[in-house]
Amino acid sequence: MKATDLKERTIEFSAKIMDFVESLPESKSIRVISDQVLRSSSSIGANYRAAGRSKSLKDFINKLKIVEEEADETLYWLELLERRKVGSSEMLKPLIKEANELVSIFVASINTAKSNLALQNIKNSSKF
Repeated sequence: MKATDLKERTIEFSAKIMDFVESLPESKSIRVISDQVLRSSSSIGANYRAAGRSKSLKDFINKLKIVEEEADETLYWLELLERRKVGSSEMLKPLIKEANELVSIFVASINTAKSNLALQNIKNSSKF
């Protein structure tokens, strides 16, 4: 998957979360969870964009770890809403699926970047 495709995918995910949150009933607890899921889901794309401007491979990995954490947090809030049977199941189930996929993508990206960093370190140490 190209980085531009993933950028678009994270924006689209956040937009769908916004639509879902707007459909939720009003209550104190739902408002708190809504705020949390909005923050964490929008942070996925924002931090992914920041990762693209990393200064080094280590910096890139650290930024991607933040992306992974935000995606996993978003998944948590969505699963909590599902458990409480809050919101439309037709909207919620695809969001949970997408959040799971995003977590998997970012975990795989982190693992690939770590492997690349290890190879880079081996190459740099063999120069001496």
